[in-house]
Amino acid sequence: MDFIWTLLFMAFIGALIGGFTNHLAIKMLFRPHEAKYIGNWRLPFTPGLIPKRRDELAVQLGRTVTNYLVTPDVLRNKLLTPEMERKAEAFFQSKIEEYVLLSDKTLHDWLQVAGAQDIVEKAERKVDALIDGQLMNVREKLTTGTIEEVVPLDWQERAKAHIPAMTNYILQRGEQFVDSYEGKVMFQKLINDFLESKGTFGGMLNMFFGDSNSLVEKVQREAVKFINAPGTYNLLHTMFEKEFSKLQKRPMEELLAGFNWDGLFTSIKAYANKELALDTRLDKTIQDYWPKGSEWTAENLTPKVTQFAFDQAQKQLEQSLKKLKLDEIVKEQVDTFPVSVLEDLVLGISRREFKMITVLGALLGGIIGIVQGLIVFFTNY
Repeated sequence: MDFIWTLLFMAFIGALIGGFTNHLAIKMLFRPHEAKYIGNWRLPFTPGLIPKRRDELAVQLGRTVTNYLVTPDVLRNKLLTPEMERKAEAFFQSKIEEYVLLSDKTLHDWLQVAGAQDIVEKAERKVDALIDGQLMNVREKLTTGTIEEVVPLDWQERAKAHIPAMTNYILQRGEQFVDSYEGKVMFQKLINDFLESKGTFGGMLNMFFGDSNSLVEKVQREAVKFINAPGTYNLLHTMFEKEFSKLQKRPMEELLAGFNWDGLFTSIKAYANKELALDTRLDKTIQDYWPKGSEWTAENLTPKVTQFAFDQAQKQLEQSLKKLKLDEIVKEQVDTFPVSVLEDLVLGISRREFKMITVLGALLGGIIGIVQGLIVFFTNY
């Protein structure tokens, strides 16, 4: 019976020593966090292994991340897949529709987002200035030089071609007037005024011709004959051609003298701004002007943009990772971690395993104690 208690006691002591030793060894990985000194003498095993080798650990973690965890092949196989490209395309299209194509924002709102203020007033001023400039150029061209130089040649030829028709029209209208009652009254008044202005001689002529009505009729007939005579047409036609030639030589400025240019300019600008109606046009959404924008972008824009982005990512992935220098980033971050954070990080991952190591140490210590007890027993026996 004494042997069993001795054996159990030695197993207990062995387990206690084994468990405590392993627990102390695990703690010495992290503790103490700083070196401990007695005077100028640094105590052995201070600081712990990980605090002491933190720089090497940081470098090794950085290499591990860049060489095994975040590599171009890993990212390419995980992120740049056809499935991810389809998801990215759908996400991109949904955001375009939500925030742009189907948005309630008007063009006014988008211009304000872009930082454009008072765009309507500025645009109207630009339009007015543009119209003013163009109209001033037109005015300068129209008022510089003669009619022959300014007016297009085909216009002049068309106008000259109407001279025969105008001559015939005037002769026809003249014949109609002379042969009408109004013409008769006019001739009678002219004859009476003429005879009265001649005094006694006029009275003698009136007596000679008899009734004034017959004289008027004779004059009417002669006037109609004169109008219908070929010479009258030639005379009138020649006169019109000469006057037209003179008109061609006249300065345009003289012809347009007194023309209300300012009124014309004001009317044209008012009409342009009215038709432009920028304020009304900008008060509409993108969807109002482009109702099929979602369909078009989904077929023509989003797939190409997404494919281009993924193609560029494929080409630039390795170079981009090199430029990022992930190993240096990891090293810098680990160097800035307090040792307690590193301890929590490692223990958070391996706490159960460390406990099992402690238990295993206690178990092995207990077994060793039992073996030692058996050896002592059989040796003394």
